[in-house]
Amino acid sequence: MPLLQSTAYRIEPSIDGERLSVIAPPESARTESDDAVMGTLVNALNDTYNTKAKGWGRFAEQGEQAGPLVAWLTAYHAEEQTFAELANAIAERLAQTLQGQLSVSGYLVIAHLRQGDTETLLMGLIHQREGIGFNDAHQAVPAVQLNTSQLTLAARINLTQWQSGAQSTQYVSFLKDRGGKKLADGVVALLGMEEGIDAPAETRTLLKAFSDYVEKEDLDDDASREKTDTLVDYANEQLRRGEPMTLEELSGLVDEKQPKAFYDHIRNADYGLSPEIPPDKRTISQFRRFTGRSGGVSISFDSHLLGSSIEYDETQDRLIIKQVPKQLKEQLAKRKE
Repeated sequence: MPLLQSTAYRIEPSIDGERLSVIAPPESARTESDDAVMGTLVNALNDTYNTKAKGWGRFAEQGEQAGPLVAWLTAYHAEEQTFAELANAIAERLAQTLQGQLSVSGYLVIAHLRQGDTETLLMGLIHQREGIGFNDAHQAVPAVQLNTSQLTLAARINLTQWQSGAQSTQYVSFLKDRGGKKLADGVVALLGMEEGIDAPAETRTLLKAFSDYVEKEDLDDDASREKTDTLVDYANEQLRRGEPMTLEELSGLVDEKQPKAFYDHIRNADYGLSPEIPPDKRTISQFRRFTGRSGGVSISFDSHLLGSSIEYDETQDRLIIKQVPKQLKEQLAKRKE
């Protein structure tokens, strides 16, 4: 992912933990696209960010939630403000917002990236950790490393989507960890955003719609498994790219012969899904279908039903179905007549 601009600020808490100081890099340290090491670091942070639980939304246009970031970005986009000025304003405001919330120093990395036709602004706070390396004499020596696999706080703005002005687009995301709610609230305040789509809930609803679609189409095990793999692969690819799932695009992948079939199923059943859904990694990773066929019995169900409407008694090798599908119930009722 090409790196257009980047820089890093040291965020240092006071001894009593009540105040945060911002230490800006020297002018010569401000990084552009020709720094391969910084590019590798930013790409690593971007990859880590893609795997984390996030909140999604857009900039608040007015009211108490609205902040100055939109004006700063507008000035930067119009080349009325340099990247260094933009980054400095972000770092200073973040430090003000998080006063008393951070007890460990770290580095706030701010980067302007481009992937294909999409430009994004990524910001993330990372910490250093003690490690071990080898010196020129091949002796093991202490070595300080950046912990790129763990982000204290982070946010990303899809600049291209923001500039398009689409009202339904959720172009701002931020790290939403249950253990770091106060930090997340501080980032939301910095961004001046209003939270919109609940990614886990929307993803669960999408998977429910998919399960209903598979059942309605009465697909065999192989076809069901193939379509499930297609959905999961698409969701994981969007996660890797840091982009939302698009219902129409997903529908075309799920059934190439009838590219609108799944999309029409969602709309006709009125699941209330947004046209674009940020995939939730945890929800997606837990989703797959269990299938089995033996002795004239064929069973297929989604893994998330195990433990709720379906139970497996391993000691007696029994599968207990608590909520029998309506179509099957009707067939069994007719059999008893």
